Amino acid sequence: MNPLPAFVQGFALSLGLIVAIGAQNAFVLRQGLRREHVGSIVLFCALADAVLIAAGVMGMARALGDRPGLAQALALAGAAFLAAYGVRALRRARQPQRLQAAAGGAGMGRAAALAQAAAFTLLNPHVYLDTLLLVGSIGAQQPAGLRGAFVAGAGSASLAWFGLLGFGARGLAPWFARPRAWQLLDGLIGLTMLLLSALLVRHALGG
Repeated sequence: MNPLPAFVQGFALSLGLIVAIGAQNAFVLRQGLRREHVGSIVLFCALADAVLIAAGVMGMARALGDRPGLAQALALAGAAFLAAYGVRALRRARQPQRLQAAAGGAGMGRAAALAQAAAFTLLNPHVYLDTLLLVGSIGAQQPAGLRGAFVAGAGSASLAWFGLLGFGARGLAPWFARPRAWQLLDGLIGLTMLLLSALLVRHALGG
């Protein structure tokens, strides 16, 4: 079995879900602009995503077991969610937005910075819906031998995005502040999600 398609699917799905204007991304960008504990913050956010994704995939795989009807229902529900997410992203692409990170204020210690990163990551209910349920159920549809590649792809997307956001903050901050850039990015995300939705429907219906 070729693990590359599963890796790419996991990467695209995770990247599409994580690249958005939100508190966690703004915090990582802020730390990157301030050059404070960037490596620790990036590593924590990426590892937290990877652990949640792996737990979701393994947990959903065990829950589904020999229940093809439930697996199909979850796959179709996931496809519907991705389609709706894609449509929302395309609608966002029509509206100017920007990601801003407040760079002022006093610096913070590593422990305080990690505590804030944990709060932004783990206290967001969408994290659990996205990683444990949505990504978990889609990853569980993969053959057992390819689930590791799917999780690796999804985790790599988190590491790549947070690394780019944190370590490239000074160079990328003007780009992220341009509404046109986010419109283009949302358009790409919307099309990617619609494609993944179509592929998931095809898989669920045995195509």
